[in-house]
Amino acid sequence: MSESVPDAAVSIEQAVEAVLLTSDKPVRPAQIADALTESLGKPIDADQVRQAASVLNETYADSGRSFTIETIASGLRIMAKPELAGVLASFHGQRASNRLSRAALETLAIIAYRQPVTRAEIENIRGVACGEVLRSLMDRRLVTIAGRAEELGRPMLYGTTRDFLTQFGLGNIRDLPEMTDPQAASAVRTKPDNVRATTDSADEETEPPRTEPALETSES
Repeated sequence: MSESVPDAAVSIEQAVEAVLLTSDKPVRPAQIADALTESLGKPIDADQVRQAASVLNETYADSGRSFTIETIASGLRIMAKPELAGVLASFHGQRASNRLSRAALETLAIIAYRQPVTRAEIENIRGVACGEVLRSLMDRRLVTIAGRAEELGRPMLYGTTRDFLTQFGLGNIRDLPEMTDPQAASAVRTKPDNVRATTDSADEETEPPRTEPALETSES
């Protein structure tokens, strides 16, 4: 079995592009740097990888390509430009059963902007029970348990995941867009001072009587 021989003709830009083209999730610059150091036979660091990504993006922009390299969840990923979202959605034809319902999207938005947040807070904002919706979001790995609140009953705190950042194309949670509805923004962002994450165990809150479905079940 022969060993790979470093190819001096391969540029850092080519190597970075090759790694990203064959990856189905964001790749951290340090990971790419380690692979390139080994394969190219010379030391490469994360800053050089980021610089190579910038050079590639300039090349893509100059040639009018349909994609660009974005920083997603602290990693690099090649993604189609936003203006092509409609074309891609039509081509892939996502089924209604795989889409998040309005209830799930509202719950996810509250968690994303207000995290860490308790189930009781979510239900207070939405006015309905959200147990099934929360379970659905956790099954999809968009939401996770972030700890326990330091209040009576030590309820669970929920937050978003790396998969959430990846699926919504965010570098980190600070990249969430500003909410345009002042009333909604006030309701979602205002948190009580006594809600802090801990790691002690406790029972989950009791679910109120009214519930909503987590997923769409029919085509619109």
